[in-house]
Amino acid sequence: MLIFASGRTDIAAFYSDWFMNRVREGFVDVRNPYYKAQVTRYELSKEKVDCVIFCTKNPEPILKYIPELKQKFPLNFFVTITPYEKDVEPNVPEKGAVIESFKKLSELIGKQNITWRYDPIFISQKYLPSLHIRKFREYAEALKEYTGRCIISFIDLYEKTKRNFPEVNEVSVEDQKFIARAFSSIARDTNLRLETCAEEIDFSDCGVIPGACVSREIIEQTTGSVLLKKIGRSALRKHCACLPTHDIGAYNCCPHLCKYCYANYDAELVRKNYARHDKGSSFLLGTSESGDIFHQAAQSLFRDTALDSQMELEF
Repeated sequence: MLIFASGRTDIAAFYSDWFMNRVREGFVDVRNPYYKAQVTRYELSKEKVDCVIFCTKNPEPILKYIPELKQKFPLNFFVTITPYEKDVEPNVPEKGAVIESFKKLSELIGKQNITWRYDPIFISQKYLPSLHIRKFREYAEALKEYTGRCIISFIDLYEKTKRNFPEVNEVSVEDQKFIARAFSSIARDTNLRLETCAEEIDFSDCGVIPGACVSREIIEQTTGSVLLKKIGRSALRKHCACLPTHDIGAYNCCPHLCKYCYANYDAELVRKNYARHDKGSSFLLGTSESGDIFHQAAQSLFRDTALDSQMELEF
């Protein structure tokens, strides 16, 4: 199985101490976000987890733990770097600092195990297509020696997004294709593989590959193992072709407070939840409560252990 840390909040940026405590103790408890009393316990061990996947806007806080984590699991990181300023991403560090952290992380885990995400893409009077193209080239030039892959996507207007970011609009198909063509040209110049993930529109004619963030190819590359043929797909989004992951995060607790975020309801709730965090707890937020219903996750490896054993014997 694949542990996702996390699509619900930025564990690497804000909760890395807690995550390391969970790894050292060997398990984590995760509340069902839609049925609070239901708690799933995941064992965190090489025998149960194929790979740990991080999605972050600031990897700096977890860098100190990477050497230890590498001894525990294969690691794969997605680092988001976009051109938005404090009016949109109020608590994301300055982008130059994130780029430097990206480089350090790449040197620790290998450029094949880190992907740059440029998403979500939206257009406004401030963030025009020309600015996106200029910034994409700037970032691509800075990162080209530290990753071989970039994922792009255009903004999805979830209800939470529309409530927290009412001034944002969908990007027209014409503008999407214009940006995709420009990005594709830059990606070719910088030797980056440019992909989309969970996009309804096929941008193949623009030179962008319809892909998946957590693809079979990426996980096999990260783990060095062949995966079982029948695994299935993620059910998170209609057009998502990613492998299924298990998210150990929680909603409404990411202090980045990005206006486009689908995982935060409002800033006040985020502040309250962040105050509930205890890095010594088995839960990301709070602790066990009366009436909790615990169950142990049914965990199985995705890698073909029989094939691994055969290859070891042949070697």
